[in-house]
Amino acid sequence: MPENNQSNSSRRQKPQLPSLYDTGGRMMPRDKEVEEAVLGALMLEKDAYTTVCDILKPESFYEPAHQRIYEAIQSLGAAQKPIDMLTVVEQLRLNNTLDEVGGPVVISELTSRVASGAHVEFHARIVAQKYLARELITFASSIEGKAFDESNDVDDLLQEAEGKLFEISQRNVKKDVTQIDPVIGQAIEQIQSAANRTSGLSGLESGYHKLDQLTSGWQNSDLIIIAARPAMGKTAFVLSMAKNMAVNFNIPVAIFSLEMSNLQLVNRLISNVCELESQKIKSGQLTPIEWDQLMSRVKHLYSAPMYIDDTPSLSIFELRTKARRLVREHQVKFIIIDYLQLMNASGMKFGSREQEVSMISRSLKQLAKELNIPIVALSQLNRSVESRPGNEGKRPQLSDLRESGAIEQDADIVCFIHRPEYYARSDQDAAGNDIRGLAEFIVAKHRSGSVDDIKLRFKARFARFENWDEEDNDALSSTSTVGSRLNTFDNDPIASTSALSGGDADIMRGPEDTPPPF
Repeated sequence: MPENNQSNSSRRQKPQLPSLYDTGGRMMPRDKEVEEAVLGALMLEKDAYTTVCDILKPESFYEPAHQRIYEAIQSLGAAQKPIDMLTVVEQLRLNNTLDEVGGPVVISELTSRVASGAHVEFHARIVAQKYLARELITFASSIEGKAFDESNDVDDLLQEAEGKLFEISQRNVKKDVTQIDPVIGQAIEQIQSAANRTSGLSGLESGYHKLDQLTSGWQNSDLIIIAARPAMGKTAFVLSMAKNMAVNFNIPVAIFSLEMSNLQLVNRLISNVCELESQKIKSGQLTPIEWDQLMSRVKHLYSAPMYIDDTPSLSIFELRTKARRLVREHQVKFIIIDYLQLMNASGMKFGSREQEVSMISRSLKQLAKELNIPIVALSQLNRSVESRPGNEGKRPQLSDLRESGAIEQDADIVCFIHRPEYYARSDQDAAGNDIRGLAEFIVAKHRSGSVDDIKLRFKARFARFENWDEEDNDALSSTSTVGSRLNTFDNDPIASTSALSGGDADIMRGPEDTPPPF
């Protein structure tokens, strides 16, 4: 007998296998009674399943038997068959899971414990919230364990954490429906606000008059895709637009540049604003007049509400975090991404690059709605543009968007930049029209308005876009004189066209008491 007691004791003291995640001895969030109430109501009420099908999934239930029962109910609902005690029992028998849940007796007990299915939606949301809490606990425990393992790279771990947390957030209960009355009130207020503005626009001004008239300004929560082939001037356009918005209209703008460094972007901005060739900006070979022109105009960039992030290979999750911070801390109202195909979704697995780009574009649209600001994302076009014959065949189409058709679907506005001069290799088109400096801004998709082609003027020397109807003061002469709108040099010609180094101006100094913003 003592031996038996000893053996029993040893069996009782046999170490148990540790659970996957240590919860500190605490029970996972669950509510067995509520789960039973939901399942019972689904088998009693005729339309109960249509109410909760968007809220619950089989894994939302904690008890394995309840998961199997809901799977059977889900199968009946998908086949549009009646859902009651008898049909659920039969479906469980077909799934070979009837014995696993405890037989027909358990099913009958579920229905007998529920008097009515009146509160099934409320109970279903409780089950869904408990499931999300369990997912968060599991996720946090997993990240904690990996963080203690010093062999893991912290940056990779952060990417994985952001990706997983994003997945969990997507499973959250969706926003409930809104009755139309308060929305009508908001719409009327927006119309009145637009009427009170001198421009007559309801959105943000881009500085391009024809474009603003077509779109009524860039609208909040819109995702705008601007696409073109390389060398068409995508970056030049968004920089010109960002300069217009930040400098002329004092609209806070954020630029996420995945292709160029912040110094390169600022150099292009200086070339744009000061109307100096980028090559001269790089080399510093400026004449004294050009030095004066640089210093007089660059002051307008100081203290401009423009924020640049040049993180390479930016993930969509990093972008979401940074965008939220910029909106919260700097009241940013407009975001530019250059360009979409250079982004990634680290921490998530995809079968193809097309699926990854689809997820990125969908996330950008969700971010625009969440922050309630317009987001502009540049995009590349595929090579099919180059293979089409004739100059007219080189005009981009929606089908030319690279890597994913989801970009076209998710975007509220899709625009293309087309410069006929680039393909014609001539100053005139087939009809004899002068196309020097002509850039066509093609609005190919506009979810809340009409589509049209807008003529803009492209100054290649300064990588600058202007309104077509503005006076072109960039007439080239035999000298290297650059006209200035701020300083007029009517009787002061350049004595020598040879490049000089330096000048009287100090390029490192800005306006008095104004620190450089870059």
